[in-house]
Amino acid sequence: MMPIFCRARLRLRALALPLVAALAAAPALAWEPTAPVELVVPAGTGGGADQMARFIAQLAASKQLLRQPINVVNKPGNSGMDGLMDVKAAKGDPHKLVITLSNLFTAPLATGIDFNWRDITPVQMLALDQFVLWVSAGSPHKTAKDLVGALRSAPPGTFKLGGTGSKQEDQLIGVLLETAAATRITYVPLKGGGDVARALAAGEVDMTVNNPIEAEALWRQGKLRPLCVFDGQRLAYPGKLADGQGWADLPTCMSVGIPAQYLMLRGIFTTPGATPEQVAFYSGLLDKLRATPEWKDFMVRGAFKQTAMTGPGFVDWLDKEARYHNVMMREAKLKAGPATAAPPAPAKK
Repeated sequence: MMPIFCRARLRLRALALPLVAALAAAPALAWEPTAPVELVVPAGTGGGADQMARFIAQLAASKQLLRQPINVVNKPGNSGMDGLMDVKAAKGDPHKLVITLSNLFTAPLATGIDFNWRDITPVQMLALDQFVLWVSAGSPHKTAKDLVGALRSAPPGTFKLGGTGSKQEDQLIGVLLETAAATRITYVPLKGGGDVARALAAGEVDMTVNNPIEAEALWRQGKLRPLCVFDGQRLAYPGKLADGQGWADLPTCMSVGIPAQYLMLRGIFTTPGATPEQVAFYSGLLDKLRATPEWKDFMVRGAFKQTAMTGPGFVDWLDKEARYHNVMMREAKLKAGPATAAPPAPAKK
């Protein structure tokens, strides 16, 4: 007969086997941040990217979607390259993100710094941002046609265009405006989109091409006047904001004789070397944020073009935009020289 202690050991083994099997079959815990997440803004405070980054951080905290805080850090130096290079240098650090605007493409070309969007890891396109041509409320130019006519009749360099930094998106649009008016505009670089809108309201510059969210509050206060939107379609939001007008009432700049269109990326990237699980976590977090009523209200207030994108579709879009900006910056004579060029178009099989 088997000793009692042997029979007891066999019974324990028999009881343990289902537990071991269950543990082996259980899925591994999904990755999530184990430290505070740094969200880099490669632009100044008060601009569209800064406002969106801070809204993301606050909304994630209020909805308790993340166990760790999101800390927003502005790194606008070198046309935003300081922020982009900081993320590039943090290879393998999954606790660092960057919110990108179109300086993802323009800044390397403008500065000659060795950077390509493929140096960091795309997570998700959150939206596309519009550009609006603005004047102060006290400006004698009531329409975009009035402004273009004044540009044409004034000596070259008379009118000042405020922007967020030399050789950035707004100066690129300014070059298109110069072409439409057959003149030269004096470009005045300032720190960020919020500073640009305030400078226009104060009469320090004659016009700007701010994003809607950067100037909406000053429009409501009766300090600024929008003239047209740099897109092929009118803005899709029908509500009235000031002077009996809303975003949908603005004509396209194309329709009033300014042949220029431009949309700015609002996207989230993380560091090089990020794993698919880490990218999936952040993309899932952004999906949850975008599903909230608060996010939808934010999109309306900022008159964003709501276009979300991930994966191969986002990569294809980035490749296309990189090539487009390479051509536009070269034609506008805003390239610094041997900057990192956009990747060549893939060969057709």
